[in-house]
Amino acid sequence: MIKLILLRKGGQDVPRSSLPKGVHRVRRDTVEGVKFHFYAWRGGGPKFWESSVKEPREPEFLIAFAEKAKFRFAAEYMTPEMVDGFLDSTAMPKGERTQADYRKWALRFAAEFADDPAKLWENPKSRGELNEWRATWKDSPKQHDYAGTVAVRILNWARDEGKIAAHFCDRLHRIYTVDRAEIVWTDADQRYFKEAAPPWVQRVMTLACETGLRPADLVRLTRGNLESFDGIDRFRVRTQKRGRVAHIPVTPELRQLIDETPADQLVLLVNDRNKPLKPTSASRAIARYRARIIDRLSDPTLRLQDTRGTAATRLLRAGLGLNQIANHMGWSLRYAAAVIEHYAAVSPAESAEVLDLLEREKQRREDKTVNAIVNGPNGANRGEG
Repeated sequence: MIKLILLRKGGQDVPRSSLPKGVHRVRRDTVEGVKFHFYAWRGGGPKFWESSVKEPREPEFLIAFAEKAKFRFAAEYMTPEMVDGFLDSTAMPKGERTQADYRKWALRFAAEFADDPAKLWENPKSRGELNEWRATWKDSPKQHDYAGTVAVRILNWARDEGKIAAHFCDRLHRIYTVDRAEIVWTDADQRYFKEAAPPWVQRVMTLACETGLRPADLVRLTRGNLESFDGIDRFRVRTQKRGRVAHIPVTPELRQLIDETPADQLVLLVNDRNKPLKPTSASRAIARYRARIIDRLSDPTLRLQDTRGTAATRLLRAGLGLNQIANHMGWSLRYAAAVIEHYAAVSPAESAEVLDLLEREKQRREDKTVNAIVNGPNGANRGEG
């Protein structure tokens, strides 16, 4: 008996197909009308049936499929095997949260193409197959794009390792777009939030605003990350997402937070039970107390990650250059400047000083560029001699 496969869409179970697992169906428009061709497997499987019916149910259909499918070679390198190889490889991302996300989507990819040989991806038509699978999440653009990102990462690994000769799924179209450059926690937003939140959540907000670190890096900060360089105290952190080393100066607000941390507390952030926070718990705590003052905030969608604009401004005031800030945040120089400029514009208490610092930093970079052009890479003026 053929089992009906169900998908979740919009909270409802809807039938996907009653075809046997592995059958590949292709629609053909002919002069006689629509015809459906059925193949024993995708990517070169033999055709075993032709019908005007989209989902044949007669016993002869199943017998014909079973007869053709038995010729597949058990030793053939299959897509799930390729996925397993990727998951066990050094190509997997380093961060724990990202690894978990990749594993989830990689297993979904393997399940969808469980009956397909890896050689399928050497066929140009496989791009359409992958896009058809991604379209399952077309109502959730972020998931739609993430599915493609993970699949292409797997295929790139397989190509680089010689598991497949090539693939045709590079540069897939993306439908998720977001620009939160103009969504920042203003001075007023932070003040309202800290009035409503308990001390342990206030510390999350302070640490995020002063460092610009993502939640996964925030919750790992300890006194062990502190070092002194040229008489300046700073945090030295290797970020989980990109593996870069960030050097973050200790501002007066950070110094106060560190000094207020109990000597026997290992990490700087703990919950109301004095247990270390997880990244998701830190984000949820911000969301929970934001909801209590949502009508007073400049933007009701503010979240923990939006403190990064605040932090970029703090780092500029602490003496970091635009290139250092951009590298720390994972931004372009132009984007970093735009975020800082916007933050200054919506935070009157900071506008004059920050905009002046930003203008001086831009001018310094321009002068440096001009000097390099005039004097050349070795510092010798090209007009001399």
